[in-house]
Amino acid sequence: MNCTLPKRNNMPDGNGKQRVLVVGAGPVGALAALYAARRGDNVAVYELRDDLRNPSTTPLNFTKSINLALSERGINSMRHANCEGLLEAVLEESIPMHGRMIHGRRQDGEFYEEPQLYDARGRYIRAVDRAMLNKMLLDFLEQMPNVTLHFNHKLTGADFKKNVAWFEQRAVPKRDHAQNPTGNASTQSNKDRPEEIAVHFDFMIGADGAHSAARFHMMKFARLAYQQEYIDTLWCEFHINPRSSDSSFAISPDHLHIWPGGSFMFIAIPSVDKSFTCTLFAPESYFAALAPLSSEKFVSSFSENFPGVCPDLISPEDLRQQFTENPHLPLLSIKCTPYHYRSSVVIIGDAAHAMVPFYGQGMNAGLEDVRVLFDFLDSHDVYSDSPKLATSPSERREGALNAYTIQRTPDAAAINDLALRNYQEMSAGVKSPLYRMRKWLEESVSLYLPNLGWSTQYSRVSFENQRYSEVEKAVARQGKMIVTAISLGSVGLAGLAAFGLLRRSDLSPLRKLLDNLKN
Repeated sequence: MNCTLPKRNNMPDGNGKQRVLVVGAGPVGALAALYAARRGDNVAVYELRDDLRNPSTTPLNFTKSINLALSERGINSMRHANCEGLLEAVLEESIPMHGRMIHGRRQDGEFYEEPQLYDARGRYIRAVDRAMLNKMLLDFLEQMPNVTLHFNHKLTGADFKKNVAWFEQRAVPKRDHAQNPTGNASTQSNKDRPEEIAVHFDFMIGADGAHSAARFHMMKFARLAYQQEYIDTLWCEFHINPRSSDSSFAISPDHLHIWPGGSFMFIAIPSVDKSFTCTLFAPESYFAALAPLSSEKFVSSFSENFPGVCPDLISPEDLRQQFTENPHLPLLSIKCTPYHYRSSVVIIGDAAHAMVPFYGQGMNAGLEDVRVLFDFLDSHDVYSDSPKLATSPSERREGALNAYTIQRTPDAAAINDLALRNYQEMSAGVKSPLYRMRKWLEESVSLYLPNLGWSTQYSRVSFENQRYSEVEKAVARQGKMIVTAISLGSVGLAGLAAFGLLRRSDLSPLRKLLDNLKN
């Protein structure tokens, strides 16, 4: 593993280096820090929580872990970090998922499994453990001589005109064991506030999630339009253990498994330890209806909606325990603009555009934010030390951030909307004959008429790097073409049918009428 500083002629050195402050040490923040450090910036990463590589650190969503879908956009962004061994290490710890496996029950009561490939060309997404990915990125960061990591620091204020931020340095809890923390709150007086420090910077990158402190403080300076929506769906995490007989996967590891239920669904994603991380998505009313049921009725209701899960994959006792003990969490969608203020700060990832998880693009879009952001910083010569440049680095950085906001805002809005709409496809559409017919038609055109540039929406989003807003437009055009083709085909079939009827009919009365009209 090697992620040291490269030798480049346009790298700033000495006092010319930017002081980059990254708020948030999750995957998006860590990758942004790598990009900045590789360009020679002095980078300080500040994180609210304890070291995220510590197994006892509580995730922000209070769940043990959740597997993520890693696709081309995220992979491409790590590829462009130019850290030798990073992408290879991540991919080695991932599991290829070649398609969806749809589970259900036929009218005769028989269970079925129906595979649906993601892509006609065999391309696939990968299941990755978020904690593993985060650990690898932080491990690479720690190798960099121009990077410092600061955990247990809460952003409490920022002045983006003077470029200074304030953090509370929270006490680090002592632990006898990873699962048995012994906090030191009793040793502190309630009157004592945590120590506050001031940190000066040239450029802040806010990557601190949906409830972003960086965004909150930026809103005091930027005229930021902000939209937040909680959808009527909660989620709860479940776990499928490996087979007890041979410690193998209980179901196929090559697929993302879906039990569609119309207004709700149950999904399962494979893990490298041969277990599955599962999620129940359902309206709040569904959770409320399940909670008071007796154990017998609870299992019966679950089995009716998600056949084959219990007791085949999760025992009745574990199912009820996991439903009761694991939190029932909301799903949040956020849109805002602009993403920056002058040359001082930019927000990326969930801080800028939190989305529901139904397209598997939340993390991928955040990682892509990093690549696109630094592409603009590079193209605006922010990292050039040429004496011929007429503008200051700060002016060039402001131009880059403005260009980033202009391009990225419609793209983030597009994938946000696509993710919301994809819930219907996953929970119900995957069983629709119309959905399968359109998928087959689009894939056939893509395979046999490649010059048309035709591709399914899923392939454009997950296996290409086309801008999300352009994906939305391209798919809309394809949809109109399909409707037109079907309409023309229907007219053609009707014409052929009419012609056939006419040929078989006695047309002598019609001929006589035409002859009379001529005379």
